[in-house]
Amino acid sequence: MKDKTIDYVLRTTWLAVNKMYNEEAAKFDTTMATGFALLSIDPEHGTPSTSLGPKMGMEATSLSRTLKTMEEKGLIERKPNPEDGRGVLIHLTDFGKEKREYSKERVLIFNEAVRANVDQKKLEHFFEVTEAISNMISNKKIYNQNEHILKYDE
Repeated sequence: MKDKTIDYVLRTTWLAVNKMYNEEAAKFDTTMATGFALLSIDPEHGTPSTSLGPKMGMEATSLSRTLKTMEEKGLIERKPNPEDGRGVLIHLTDFGKEKREYSKERVLIFNEAVRANVDQKKLEHFFEVTEAISNMISNKKIYNQNEHILKYDE
């Protein structure tokens, strides 16, 4: 691991995962973003459109395009939110639920393959490290610092 930065390893690994999922999704004329959206929508009660973006970590414009495409393909439908007349719930159609199961299956296959090939202790450390990085970012402990680097526990 000569001279590789943490962000480089994270980025290149994620790009490889992203490419793998997009290649799988392309076999069914869809994208990883669509699969991720299908998995993020509550299959029974629907999901408020305003909570999908933050849940998925997507910008509003990208999410709008994804939802528009999903609606055109008959995967989702928008319905008024009965608890908030101004809001919209995104519901999966029967076709969307079917494709959601396919997406879920692909994710589980990936997870099973990784778990079968990586020691459990190493996976636990991986999750600890990624959680620490996420917490540091969300708590502004990387770039919003005074002149020194803060340790995570400080």
